Amino acid sequence: MDFGNVAVLMGGRAAEREVSLNSGQAVTEALIAQGIKATAVDVSSLYDLIDVAKQYDCAFIALHGRWGEDGVVQAILDDLKLPYTGSGMAASAIAMDKLRTKWMWLGAGLSTPKFIWVSKQTPLNLAEFTIPFPVIVKPTHEGSSIGMRKVNDVSALEEAVVYAQQFDSEVLIEQWITGREYTAAILNGEVLPLIELKTAHEFYDFEAKYCSNETQYLCPCDLDGALQSTLKTIVLNAFNVIGAQGWGRVDFMLDEQNRPWLIELNTVPGMTDHSLVPMAAKATGRSFETLVVEILQAIDLKK
Repeated sequence: MDFGNVAVLMGGRAAEREVSLNSGQAVTEALIAQGIKATAVDVSSLYDLIDVAKQYDCAFIALHGRWGEDGVVQAILDDLKLPYTGSGMAASAIAMDKLRTKWMWLGAGLSTPKFIWVSKQTPLNLAEFTIPFPVIVKPTHEGSSIGMRKVNDVSALEEAVVYAQQFDSEVLIEQWITGREYTAAILNGEVLPLIELKTAHEFYDFEAKYCSNETQYLCPCDLDGALQSTLKTIVLNAFNVIGAQGWGRVDFMLDEQNRPWLIELNTVPGMTDHSLVPMAAKATGRSFETLVVEILQAIDLKK
C-alpha cells in the first residue's frame, strides 16, 4: 500500500516522554525498512501538529501518556483531517482515565477490582474506608506505573495518596489482587498470544518495565487452551466496550482461583523491539516490521 509521507509522532510532554522517543524511533526505522516514507517527528504543541498536517499524509501515533494518548492529539488531528493510527478521541480519553474505564467495564458486566477514588471534591475519609488491605494507589491519568504504590495498612495510605496527587488531582485506590499478572495485545480485532509477567518487585512497576533485567515474560504462557480462549474473549470485549480501535493492550490479573480481573487498557502501548505488543506479535510469526505496517494499514479500516 502507498501510505504517502508518514509522520511518526513521538516525544510529547508527558512523564513518559523518553519512552515515547524510543518507541517512535523504533517504529520509524521499521517503517523505513519496509520501504515506507516515514519521518520521526517530536511534537509537543498544537503548532507542531499543524505543521505535521501540512507536510504529511498520515500519522503513526507513538506518543504515550497525557496529551498524546488521552485524546487531545487525536481530537486535533481529527480537526486537521489528518488520518492517524489507533483509537479516536473519545476512546483514547476514556482509556487514559483508569476510573472511568472501570465504570464502563462494570456497566458492561466485566470484572475489575473494587475501588474508590479521591479528589478535591471527594477527599479520603479513613473512617469510611472499607476495602481490605493491601491496596494499590494510582494516579488516575498516568501510565507506565508512574506514581503508584502498594499500601499494606491504613498508616501508609494517606502518604501514598499524597504521593499520587503529585501526578494527578484524581487518585484511584484499588483492591489488591493476589495472583498472576498478564497482558493481552489486540491487533485489528485479533487478540495476540497472552503474556504472563513475572517480577521480583511487588508489582510490575516502572523499574520492572524499563530497568530490570530480571523481569520474566512468558509468551506463550502456560494456561490451558480453554481458559486462554475465554480470557481472549473477555479482553476483546473490554477493548470494544471502550470503543478502542486498531490496536492496544489490555492488562489483567488472574487471582488464586483463576478468576480474571481487568486492570487497564493502553491505547498506545510501548513500541520498541523489547516491548510487550511486539513480543506477542513475534509469537504469531510477525516481525516488528510486519507489526508496524499492520498497525498503519488499519487507518483505512477507520474510514
